[in-house]
Amino acid sequence: MIARLWHGITAAAKADEYLDYLNKTGVPDLRATEGNEGVFVLRRIAGDHAHFLLISHWESFEAIKRFAGEDVRRARYYPEDEKFLFELEPQVEHYEVSVRP
Repeated sequence: MIARLWHGITAAAKADEYLDYLNKTGVPDLRATEGNEGVFVLRRIAGDHAHFLLISHWESFEAIKRFAGEDVRRARYYPEDEKFLFELEPQVEHYEVSVRP
């Protein structure tokens, strides 16, 4: 299993609105992609900023390509992400899952 980690930062005042947006865009797209084995959205408020960490689990890099395209390290964004995020981080991280529940 491969874990794909994406990070984004928005204003704390927009945290709930952005979470709703993620639940309407990225989360359903991830879940609908063949080979996706789950999605977690983590949120941490730090002062005026809300950090989001989206962790998706995949059966293989081939499965990730079905969601992300040929360059699996490139982050995928949606039309209104620019409205919320302070920056569009260009890349994600991948980790091999060594221990599972």
